[in-house]
Amino acid sequence: MARRPPRATIHPTAVADPESAAGSGAMIGADATLAAGAILAPYAVVDARCAVGERAIVGAHSIVHHDVTIGAGVQLGSHVVVHPQTVIGRGTVVGDHAVLGKPPRLRVGSAAATGQPLTGLVVGEDATIGAGAVVLASAHIGDRTIVGDQGFVRERSRIGEDSVVGRGSTIDCDVVVGDHVSIQTDVYVTARSTVEDHVFLGPGVLTTNDDRMGRPVRDEDGQLVEGGIELRGAIVRRGARVGGRAVLVPGVEVGADAFVAAGAVVTKDVAPGRRVMGVPARDAGPVPPEDLLD
Repeated sequence: MARRPPRATIHPTAVADPESAAGSGAMIGADATLAAGAILAPYAVVDARCAVGERAIVGAHSIVHHDVTIGAGVQLGSHVVVHPQTVIGRGTVVGDHAVLGKPPRLRVGSAAATGQPLTGLVVGEDATIGAGAVVLASAHIGDRTIVGDQGFVRERSRIGEDSVVGRGSTIDCDVVVGDHVSIQTDVYVTARSTVEDHVFLGPGVLTTNDDRMGRPVRDEDGQLVEGGIELRGAIVRRGARVGGRAVLVPGVEVGADAFVAAGAVVTKDVAPGRRVMGVPARDAGPVPPEDLLD
């Protein structure tokens, strides 16, 4: 005789609208709420004090940890994991196997540690988080922004509205990315970088932030200098364009509307509206007027 599939398990203090639905094996925790039209696919888990908005879908085998807010019309794919305190704005779509709000785990003495408590991840409205993407706690993803498949966004980073982070690209910790930014495939934006509005970073662009490449700073007596390594990410100003596989060394600034050719190694600041190319990058004249942002 075939086994009867398990029914959904709903905690006595949970509140599920009559027009919501939960598939076989789904679990709804204490004080959780499901609004009208919300759907939990089979074996989805929504933990304590979560709020699932109208018409939101939690995919099969997905796990939504406690104190998560899911807006109206959100779609979570299968096997998605959402960590505590995460807020997902209405209309956002999250691909299969994505991980949202994951807390970082740092080595002792990591330069990425701040000692400040982490807040929950915030994902804006109508955003897209691709399949297999990982977005850590304390990050902020703006409205209508796309984080591509297998993308990685670290803690305390902010990405503005209407931007794109390409497949497999990494936004490291403490990075600020503006609005209408296009970050292509396999780009690495290192910690403490700034990427302003309307910037284009081509495929494989690499930014760096540590001149000493991890080697500690010592004083005259050979003793370690506490806090001796200063991490300085790149600054890419409004409307600048950086070609594929270009490298920006620690602390360089690419001026507004500047153009960095593919494969260039930028070792010093690039003036606004100038073109550079080569290894190391050298000035190659002004950006043509028709290519300027304004």
